[in-house]
Amino acid sequence: MYKVTTHSAIVEISAEQWNRLVDPDTPFLRHEFLAALERHDGVGEKFGWLPHHLALRDQDGRLLAVTPCYLKFNSYGEFVFDWAWADAYQRHGRYYYPKLVVASPYTPATGSRLLTGAAPERRAYAQALIQGAVRVAEQLDVSSLHWLFTAADETDWLEDQGLMRRVGCQFHWHNRGYDSFESLLGAFTAEKRKKIHRERRRVADSGVRLRRVTGDAVTEAEWAIFHQLYRDTFDKRGGIPTLTLPFFQDIGETMGQNLLLVLAEHGGNIVAAAFNLIGSRSLYGRHWGCFQDFHSLHFEACYYQGLEYCIDCGLARFEPGAQGEHKISRGFLPTPTWSAHWIADPGFRAAISHFLDQETREMDDYLADMHTHSPYRNR
Repeated sequence: MYKVTTHSAIVEISAEQWNRLVDPDTPFLRHEFLAALERHDGVGEKFGWLPHHLALRDQDGRLLAVTPCYLKFNSYGEFVFDWAWADAYQRHGRYYYPKLVVASPYTPATGSRLLTGAAPERRAYAQALIQGAVRVAEQLDVSSLHWLFTAADETDWLEDQGLMRRVGCQFHWHNRGYDSFESLLGAFTAEKRKKIHRERRRVADSGVRLRRVTGDAVTEAEWAIFHQLYRDTFDKRGGIPTLTLPFFQDIGETMGQNLLLVLAEHGGNIVAAAFNLIGSRSLYGRHWGCFQDFHSLHFEACYYQGLEYCIDCGLARFEPGAQGEHKISRGFLPTPTWSAHWIADPGFRAAISHFLDQETREMDDYLADMHTHSPYRNR
């Protein structure tokens, strides 16, 4: 009844067909975003992300569902850390790579990965796509198949199909109907409210001015400066800046309304910037960089400007990026994230299942403990 096909380039599927199936709250899964990654060497052999996208069609060839999938030769840029699993394979004389990964590269943002649009048969399509993905993994003889940062319902469906659930933690903000930034702070304890006022005042007193620009209004010069900031951040931390300037310029042209750049200026020059993605209901913080250190500027550019934007635009959520317990005192609460994993080898599958059982208990305790640090008066 259904047929799953693989595609080594996303352009093999039309943008109109792909985007029709994408949740509008996940701009990082739009055809334009993924195509720009392929076009400008963000993925491919250089970084070990080989496109292997999956498409589900009916007997008449009608496209029903898709998922962004990659054949991976490392674990870089995934943010669900399985280095220990790879080490275990190596110690036993086995190969962990290549593996299949369903994800938006370098983007630890949550949401749908089984892209079916609003079809009433969504669960049936998802089930067929999951089963098809496992068959592809078996045919490729890879060690494993991983679905990263999945939505809650999809994680249940993946688990129903025999994949193992993994629980993580990020820190997200939820809009409780605030009509201004001050109304948000009114829900904080007095101590936390004063701290944020102090941080914002320090930025203002330093002479730094901030402005928010959507991607379609960012100039070539501003993109170039932002990209230098992006590269500098990775250079300072010993990471790999996989995203090129043409990539950012490309998505600025093709999906600019889904991008938000926060620019910090001092003395007429851009000294820092934060890059965000805008969904229909959520804001996603992704990249940050600075040329000069100003007290609390990171918090202002990466968190407070985004919170103000969400409130002004009526967005329901703000995911400011992976990890970071310091986000709690600024209104971002511990939130479980999920991934799902298929392991081909029965012995390793049993060992990883045991590990995940223990890790899940520890993560549940961690989430509960982090909630006790909430800055809100009504916890």
